[in-house]
Amino acid sequence: MSSGPQGPLTYSRSHTSSGDQGSARMSGRTIGFVGLGGMGRGMAGSLLRAGHTVRVWNRSPEPVAAMVAEGAQAADSLAEVFAADTVVSMLANDAAVEQLLLDPALLAGAEATLHVNMATVSLALAERAEALHGEHGIGYVAAPVLGRPPVAAAGRLNILAAGAPDLLERAEPLFAAMGERTWYFGDSPRQANTAKISTNFLIACAIESMAEACSLADANGVRPTELVEMLTATLFPGAIYGGYGAMVAERRYEPAGFRLPLGLKDVGLALEAGAARNVPLPFGSILRDAFLDALAHGDGEKDWAAVAAVARRRAGLPD
Repeated sequence: MSSGPQGPLTYSRSHTSSGDQGSARMSGRTIGFVGLGGMGRGMAGSLLRAGHTVRVWNRSPEPVAAMVAEGAQAADSLAEVFAADTVVSMLANDAAVEQLLLDPALLAGAEATLHVNMATVSLALAERAEALHGEHGIGYVAAPVLGRPPVAAAGRLNILAAGAPDLLERAEPLFAAMGERTWYFGDSPRQANTAKISTNFLIACAIESMAEACSLADANGVRPTELVEMLTATLFPGAIYGGYGAMVAERRYEPAGFRLPLGLKDVGLALEAGAARNVPLPFGSILRDAFLDALAHGDGEKDWAAVAAVARRRAGLPD
């Protein structure tokens, strides 16, 4: 339920999502892949379908076994992953990236010359990762994505990328395999993470605004489902208002496509990035408290759209 960013970019180009371009330009290369969560499994599968050899590692063994059944190679260690020329990673947060991938000993012994980090991480971590990789002669590109697990599995993600132009050129065939379109934001990896954090902040604001509007409607005798149907057919069409609007109106928060704690993490990243540049984000503080409220009420395993339940509680409406 995500869409690509709009407006002027540093530069951009689109590509086909079939993976044919990537296979033709990177045939025979082995790609190390770290992180086989809901998103990572689909992305690694797209690389396999594009004809790449994919060597996978995950902290829990079950996803590795599933990918091996699809044709991937299992790596016994992160060192084995980093023996590949190119590494792609899709981990949950800063802590996971820091613990697993920013180990100086791992990077010092790596044969890899390019690491494409597709996680949503803080700007500070992006800068630290780029510097540390550079110390060990490894190129570093940031390429967070827009899309949910089914979109990843279909190879139709929107990819937000930034890094040195020669590294982006090397990574482009992989982007072509995993995504429908790649948006390029500049030469510094932190720029891609900035774009992703800004985008997720805007989605969170949209969810909160829909939650408040639906609560207002419900409290005054208007069915939220009918309100959302009208809004998405007139003023607010598109994936975010259409998809999340229906979830909010129907109070349908499971199964989780993007868990609520991850939403809290991304709101926190936006507040952190804003504070570093003296950019006030007043709605960010409201969103952070709403997410904390939802977690306190036991909604941690639900989709981040479950933050809408907080607006209903504030209005005295039934759950």
